[in-house]
Amino acid sequence: MLEPMSFAPPTVRSRLARPAAAVALALVASLAVAGCGGSEKKESNDRPTSQPTQGGTKLAAVWPLTGLPAPETTPNHPVMIVKIDNTAASDPQVGLGKADMVVEELVEGGITRLAALFYSQLPAKAGPVRSARASDIGVVRPTHAVLVASGMAPDTVRRLNDAKVKYFTMGAPGVQRDAGDPQHDFLHSVFVNLPKLARSIKAEPVVPASYLPWGKDTDFAGVAPATKISVAFSRATTTRFTFDAATKKYTNVNSYAGRGDEFKPDSVLVLRVREGDAGYRDPAGNPVPETLFFGRGNLVLFHNGQLVRGTWTKAKRESPLQLSTAAGPLKVPAGHVWIELLPTEPAGGHLTFQ
Repeated sequence: MLEPMSFAPPTVRSRLARPAAAVALALVASLAVAGCGGSEKKESNDRPTSQPTQGGTKLAAVWPLTGLPAPETTPNHPVMIVKIDNTAASDPQVGLGKADMVVEELVEGGITRLAALFYSQLPAKAGPVRSARASDIGVVRPTHAVLVASGMAPDTVRRLNDAKVKYFTMGAPGVQRDAGDPQHDFLHSVFVNLPKLARSIKAEPVVPASYLPWGKDTDFAGVAPATKISVAFSRATTTRFTFDAATKKYTNVNSYAGRGDEFKPDSVLVLRVREGDAGYRDPAGNPVPETLFFGRGNLVLFHNGQLVRGTWTKAKRESPLQLSTAAGPLKVPAGHVWIELLPTEPAGGHLTFQ
């Protein structure tokens, strides 16, 4: 049976199922980080500060978004984060298979959007690209990334500008509508050519510090088996994963990604987050939520068919994530990670597993 967390589940209607990183890198070795509490406040960052790229310097450590061994040089472009639609109209999603990390967040109407983080590889086509939200600030700022979106509400433009988030939208090099795409409707026909966009960026890129406190498989001590995961954001959207013992990967079994282009994570990290009000409504009259990706909350880390529970802290939106368990700092085994920014119980989020 599914083992519920300590809150009552809503009625869930899931999505339809489909079959089945030249430059100096800041030292990003896995560092232990201690938990700290509360809302936004002055942070204590134990991880290395990011460094502007200079070109040609030997690499110090690992890819910041995966913790995996990196080549001798890093790319001459920033981390690029693409907002991708996550409804049936996005089928097929393109480019997810080259992402280093995926973050899923709630938007209006109970649906979700994906923030796909690209650094080690840049696909020539990624999308469908959809609009940005203020929720993205907490995802983008720690990476010094650029954000790719197909428009945004005036309130969001103001929030992104205030937060000094650099973004690109329709009309930027490589961000265009594919009018001849027979698989997507007009609203879902915007895609981005990330190599082309990257070549147009003249500002000196910044190599980010580690997005997560990376460790090894031997650092992970699961406390309970969990090979099937259901992450319910609302009655409209549930994201489901199964663990494959042969590949030691998780599969999003109701993904809209094109066949062979799926993002198959080594770990699924569920962070319970507070939801605020973005202060405006969408064209259909739905209030637009804002994921408050700072402060603290509970977490569940799934890896190798097992799970551990703990807490996360993030002093400010631009701060690094700090993870801990009752036993001390928590490290995430190096690899690809799908991060679920799951609303807390009062906001309707629900997690089950077996």
